[in-house]
Amino acid sequence: MGSSSSPSLLLVFLLLLPSFIIAASPFPYHSNKIHIPLAGVKPSGNTLGESKRYEGSSDLVNLRYHMGPVLSSSIKLYLIWYGRWAPSQQSTIRDFLLSISDSSSPSPSVSEWWSTVSLYADQTGANVTRSLTIGGESSNLSLSRGTSLTRLSIQQVISDSIRSGLPADHRNGVYLVLTAAGVDVQDFCRAVCGFHYFTFPSMVGHTLPYAWIGYSARQCPDVCAYPFAIPAYMGRATTAMRPPNGDVGVDGMVSVIAHELAELSTNPLVNAWYAGDDPTSPTEIADLCEGVYGSGGGGGYTGQVASDGAGRQFNVNGRKGRKFLIQWVWSPVLRACAGPNAVN
Repeated sequence: MGSSSSPSLLLVFLLLLPSFIIAASPFPYHSNKIHIPLAGVKPSGNTLGESKRYEGSSDLVNLRYHMGPVLSSSIKLYLIWYGRWAPSQQSTIRDFLLSISDSSSPSPSVSEWWSTVSLYADQTGANVTRSLTIGGESSNLSLSRGTSLTRLSIQQVISDSIRSGLPADHRNGVYLVLTAAGVDVQDFCRAVCGFHYFTFPSMVGHTLPYAWIGYSARQCPDVCAYPFAIPAYMGRATTAMRPPNGDVGVDGMVSVIAHELAELSTNPLVNAWYAGDDPTSPTEIADLCEGVYGSGGGGGYTGQVASDGAGRQFNVNGRKGRKFLIQWVWSPVLRACAGPNAVN
């Protein structure tokens, strides 16, 4: 997807709003609903189309298409590691991203989860692509923009990486800026755990879709790594789940990455799929399902998920035997939150 020499009035309007960002947080809503661990529950082998149970069904959700593009061409992901990361942390995130297009993983799988995202199409009838690969990576160990980033300086981080050799792929590129422990980002932990937007040509040279997600294990795991850490207000009503890959921060990031990629792919220029009439405050396909990971989920209860032999919770399988816990997304067919681990 490239920049246009004659952008729409909506795009011009949005370019004048540098503080406007589409953001995500897995933080649950206040509720008296208690989570009951479901050790030993096996994931359903049914596909989305076969599921008879899904959550949040409502005719009141007015998710509409606003005539803009979706990411229908093959996506090349460019990873920007800002700060120091352990190889094991990077490997977990890479395996999740590569699982999106890997149909060989056992059901319920990451690929099946993405099949809901791929139901969304643009006005030409082109659906969101099911092909995602990693096109390149860049490590910014020097923290070129410091340890306290604004929303605009995230774009400067992307620009720095491109000047250092990362391709400026304006046709198929999606850029993920991943900030390590010790890096603060504007509104991180207070209002957002991640966000997506597009770069300004004046800063980066192209209009490139991107997302930022931060590592929260040290700063706010109860906000951005839920349900692997529990907010204090929930008290003893529930207990934290065990992360499937053994890292509260990274396993929490994986769900936020999933959230942002789903929304970026269906609403890359903030003029495609969202609910509400105000493009500066849209509700997107993952926002509608925050905190829902399985059947019965909602109101602070994750829903039914599976547990492995070591007591680690997950709801989808990935490549190399990986397991992940990622939130559901809104299905335009079912008009409800849906996931491949739905229980019939």
